[in-house]
Amino acid sequence: MKLIFPEQQIRTPKPRKNARIRHYIFLKDVLKLALTAFGGPQAHIAMMLRLMVEKRRYLSEKELIELNALCQILPGPTSTQTLTAIGFRVGGPTLAYLTLLVWIAPTAIFMTLVGLAMSYLARNDIPLYFMRFIQPIAVGFVAFAAYRISSKVVVTKTGIVLMVISAILSYFFRSPWVFPLLLIAGAVVTAFRFKKHPKEPNKNLKIDWSNFILFGATLVVAAVLGGATHLLPIRLFENFYRNGSLIFGGGQVLIPLMYTEFVEFKGYLTSEEFLSGFALAQAIPGPTFIFCTYIGTLAMRSYGIWGQLLGSLVATIGIFLPGTFLIFFIIRFWEELKKYRIIKASLEGINAVSSGMVCAAAILLYHPIESSMLNLGIVVATFSLLLWTRIPPYALILLGLITGIFIH
Repeated sequence: MKLIFPEQQIRTPKPRKNARIRHYIFLKDVLKLALTAFGGPQAHIAMMLRLMVEKRRYLSEKELIELNALCQILPGPTSTQTLTAIGFRVGGPTLAYLTLLVWIAPTAIFMTLVGLAMSYLARNDIPLYFMRFIQPIAVGFVAFAAYRISSKVVVTKTGIVLMVISAILSYFFRSPWVFPLLLIAGAVVTAFRFKKHPKEPNKNLKIDWSNFILFGATLVVAAVLGGATHLLPIRLFENFYRNGSLIFGGGQVLIPLMYTEFVEFKGYLTSEEFLSGFALAQAIPGPTFIFCTYIGTLAMRSYGIWGQLLGSLVATIGIFLPGTFLIFFIIRFWEELKKYRIIKASLEGINAVSSGMVCAAAILLYHPIESSMLNLGIVVATFSLLLWTRIPPYALILLGLITGIFIH
């Protein structure tokens, strides 16, 4: 009989320990993206490709592109949903939720601090004159977003008509309920043109409805509790959860809804505070939807600092939770769902309406600013620099801040 000494034994690594190490490395990569991913969803997907596919090989390039396409047709934050879906594939639901937390935490903390600073300035009657150049820069960002979105997704005559109509209606009718109705109407209009898409054979759709039921039940319970109790934190959660359930097209489409509901309709913050916060949100890495954290912080300023921290928390959870529920729901049967022509056809109308809403937002956001050649020139210059150069948004924001402080 051959003796095997302990040092000669082959030790196979424990699968569970290997999985924990892999998950830890994955979360470190997510944190790296959270601290360095500037530029919105288009730039985020390029960084995910380099880090998640080429370097770490968590998934293939084709799988990443398909996941990103899936998230683009769902309401909610595209980059956040894509990363959450990757986390789900790598380590299941637990890792997916940790991925969401690591991705949004750094920018959520920063925007909460910005909201607290804005409250301090307003409470002590300190004017925001030093941020005067930030506001027209923010309008330039929105105008550029409107151009970029419309040029990429509006490619048919029907889409152009829907974009123009939605821009006019969202400009003149500013109720928060107009926006979801426009999105639904746009989807219905183009859904009837499903026959232009080729048929996909072998459809075998099996649906687990649990996450969708959770998604809908949360919305209903929040609405009922908010109406019954009239507590501002619950109403805020419902407001952000509802908006997060209806936003197609990324964070830029969020702006007209947020401005109409929280500035014009409810008056939780001024247009000056809104534009300044939005501009600063463009200057930091991470998800664009994190701007809602700032709004939630200011919405509860009358409750003191602890109330503001609560407002920050409920706004952040409210805006990101529906997209998380939906990606967990749909990722299980995405391969079969994307074979249906009516799904593909409805996206044309949703994208066209979203583009029109962002176009209207660029005009609406300019109204509160002093109408002068200087401000108009800053808007045009910002748009031009974003269009024809590779100057990052945060560089423009820093330039605006430094110039405003120097002149002030």
